[in-house]
Amino acid sequence: MKRWCALLLVLSLLVLPVYGAEPTLSAHSAILMDLESGRVLYEKNARERRSIASITKLMTALVAVELHPDLSSVVTVKREWTGAEGSSMYLKPEEELTLEALLYGLLLSSGNDAALAIAGYCAGDIGTFVEEMNKKAAQLGMNDTHFANPNGLDDPQHYSTAADMAILARAVLEREELRVIASTRSVSIAGRTLVNHNKLLWRYEGCTGLKTGYTDEAGRTLVSSALRDGQELIAVTLNAPNDWADHAALFDYGFATYPRTLVKAAGAWVDIPVANSLCRFVRAGTAAEFYYPLAQGEEPEQTIQTPQQVTAPVLAGFPAGRVVITLNGDEIAQLPLLYETGAANNLAPKGWLARLFG
Repeated sequence: MKRWCALLLVLSLLVLPVYGAEPTLSAHSAILMDLESGRVLYEKNARERRSIASITKLMTALVAVELHPDLSSVVTVKREWTGAEGSSMYLKPEEELTLEALLYGLLLSSGNDAALAIAGYCAGDIGTFVEEMNKKAAQLGMNDTHFANPNGLDDPQHYSTAADMAILARAVLEREELRVIASTRSVSIAGRTLVNHNKLLWRYEGCTGLKTGYTDEAGRTLVSSALRDGQELIAVTLNAPNDWADHAALFDYGFATYPRTLVKAAGAWVDIPVANSLCRFVRAGTAAEFYYPLAQGEEPEQTIQTPQQVTAPVLAGFPAGRVVITLNGDEIAQLPLLYETGAANNLAPKGWLARLFG
């Protein structure tokens, strides 16, 4: 009986998740990033340049909405935008549809024709649009990325890294219109029913997007995001034969190992000496809470930087200093300290009588 109990105990330990253990992935390159802070929670060959296939279209979508924010504008399809190689939303020459419909075709159906139509409409021609894509990559700090087309078809001059694509995903998720589209499972629009290729929207609870890709050279590529308990994570895999499982494993690892943790509460008041005032001290505090993804045992250090003394008048809501927060020697935040709001804190200087007897 004891031997059977011991065996059952061993088997139960084998099937239980081991929190803190890094996942084993099929991907050649991968990264897991916390959206809010940008902290990298896991990486594997994340800065190695590779072909990226249709996850390129995240940049196409981002540049499109920045160049042409009116998504209700009507686009007339040109013949040279149709019949594109690979996946398609099956545009027809002279067909009229909105830019929004094209973005749905781009991000759900991964339409290569939609990419050409968006690029041609938003920038006048494909080449100019690709230049804008590369400008945006440089602005975002995607230093190991270069685009040669708006759809992701293989080209020696078309490449990125898992790390750079995570940076791009953060920028895309900041645009509410793109967040809505990328998280849509299916939609009926422009006379079509479009179904999202991203199966994680059905398979992983809390998945919020984003984009799949595949070519023979790139293999399976995937950028995804997921939300749990107020924390949103971004996962990127390049050349991942089992990408759905890879992303589920990355998310499970990130949420379990690096939960969103309150580091600094709003307020957290400090007293600063005041000269030339009837009050000896004025209070200052942080305006908002600060959260950061922390593993068990990680303890950020906080340094409060304020003047040794201030001179009245002191105005409520004005800067009073800052709190610098570091983790393992690296700065992770600077939080401004503001003088406490309220009439009692709007300190005027002493009058002449108070100064005489003060």
